[in-house]
Amino acid sequence: MSATENGWQPAPDLPPPSSSVGIIGWIRQNLFSSPLNIFLTVVGLYIIYKAGVPILDWVFWSADFSGEDQSACTSGGACWVFVGQRLSFFIYGFYPESEYWRINVLFVLLAVLIIPQMIPAFPHKKWLGWFFLVGFPIVSYVLLLGGSFSLPHVETEKWGGLMLTLVISFVGIVFALPLGTLLALGRRSDMPVIRAICVGFIELWRGVPLISVLFMASVMLPLFLSEGAHFNKLLRALIGIVMFQSAYMAEVVRGGLQAIPKGQYEAAAALGLGYWRSMGLVILPQALKLVIPGIVNTFIALFKDTTLVLIIGLLDILASVQAAITDPAWSAVAAEGYVFTAVAFWIFCFGMSRYSQGLERRLDTGHKKR
Repeated sequence: MSATENGWQPAPDLPPPSSSVGIIGWIRQNLFSSPLNIFLTVVGLYIIYKAGVPILDWVFWSADFSGEDQSACTSGGACWVFVGQRLSFFIYGFYPESEYWRINVLFVLLAVLIIPQMIPAFPHKKWLGWFFLVGFPIVSYVLLLGGSFSLPHVETEKWGGLMLTLVISFVGIVFALPLGTLLALGRRSDMPVIRAICVGFIELWRGVPLISVLFMASVMLPLFLSEGAHFNKLLRALIGIVMFQSAYMAEVVRGGLQAIPKGQYEAAAALGLGYWRSMGLVILPQALKLVIPGIVNTFIALFKDTTLVLIIGLLDILASVQAAITDPAWSAVAAEGYVFTAVAFWIFCFGMSRYSQGLERRLDTGHKKR
């Protein structure tokens, strides 16, 4: 006989106690769940207070934000006047001021192409992605270098600052991933010659530091060219960075290929697919999804490694800050310049990291979500 036939109804489920859900529940479970956690939480809050308050005071409360020169910095905090006065140099380098609009157009176009990729329901994301990979580099080349469409020509020696950092990292990312994928496929090839060439390439470039690669590209490569031949310094650096990063990318992709079960290869063969079609339609889509964290980690390392180009005379954002610090008119402002550089790098690296996490969730790679 059911409870309804007996004349009584079961009581509705009560909501969980307010102390076990929401922010209060999270605090009780993660910060105050045991005497040891309570002690560690108190000690951690004390350290944050003792270290955080002076930092915030230096960065915000006692800082100087407006003025014309260093004499305006009298409060004892950070002298952000330095960053404000040299901001254009940190972003554009020696690029002609009258042509800043070309870089600004590219910055806006870059944001227009990237932001929709972070919105799951945004339409035509596929075509925007293809334009980002194919069309955007062409538009950037025409606008930055000039010499066509009535645009004044600007030598690459005048490129610098954040713009140069983005150019180097973008070129490295766009070319290192496909080249690294081909190297990974070649390393797993059944043809001994192809496998040996790919293994030799990967181990050679992974066995030397990037600084040595940049020195070789800048100093040694011109020695092998014919007399009178001119090879652009920026192009040399880009080739060296792409070769170096593609070797690391190859190992990341190879890890994803090895994680694919043998049954997937057999299923592709059973469907009558050739090597390239099976790789492009069956194997690589699964392998690349598995190694999204490794790929993005390599991209982040590439973005930060762009600072090494300063040793061959290219003024990226870090080199621009260091050059501005040497100005006698701005003494004792090194900390402000380096903090500005660190924040700029953190914004881009954190953005790549968050995008990769969202991409993992949308593609459902099967990993445990935390």
